[in-house]
Amino acid sequence: MEAFLYGVSLQWKLDIRSRTLLTTCYIVPLLFFGVMGGIFTSVMPGAEQTLIQSMTVFGVTMGALIGLPPSLVEIYGSDIKKVYKANGVPLCLGLVLTTISALIHLFIMSILIYILAPLLFDAVIPRNPAAYFTSLVIFILVSLGMACMIGLGVKEQAKTPMFSILIFLPSTMLSGIMFPVEMLPEAFKIAGRIFPASWGYRMMIQGKFSLENLWPLLLMLAVSAAVCIVLLKKVSRR
Repeated sequence: MEAFLYGVSLQWKLDIRSRTLLTTCYIVPLLFFGVMGGIFTSVMPGAEQTLIQSMTVFGVTMGALIGLPPSLVEIYGSDIKKVYKANGVPLCLGLVLTTISALIHLFIMSILIYILAPLLFDAVIPRNPAAYFTSLVIFILVSLGMACMIGLGVKEQAKTPMFSILIFLPSTMLSGIMFPVEMLPEAFKIAGRIFPASWGYRMMIQGKFSLENLWPLLLMLAVSAAVCIVLLKKVSRR
């Protein structure tokens, strides 16, 4: 257990030095929050009611889908994998450590938005913080699960951003954080339900647990875990 915690701590420190993760988990989400928070509250009456949730969904989605996959490709598509095998280290350790580290970073970023939004834009704090943060953790885990599938499934690091953006854009545009889902055509409404951002946003703005919004996220988490297990086995045979 002590060795595992040391590994998590070391991975967290390495990620802090990573420009990609620093940019996708902190700089861009917080800049987007600073700019769009002011725009939303100025031109959209009532935007302050869900500003914390919408900006958090954007930040988590970006940090997970664009920030995590390159780190995984770097581990499993390079000589680092050979070092793992040579030293008898389970290949799943790299996946676990990077996921936990990303979870910590995204949670810290979400807390910053939670604190700054009321101060800067008079955003309304969620009425049930316990349910909100629990929903947030579930949403982060599901988003990271999807990111892990990309990181393990793509063999070349140069192709990773393309696959990440292909999922990131519809995740944010169809989730309801930019404009009400009711404004979308029916086909786009259905398409938006494929991505965790849509369900995570609904659950976070409700302020309580609803099986209607929880079970799709749990199903996505289970599917991503199963797919990652299969992909890890394929990676080990390369």
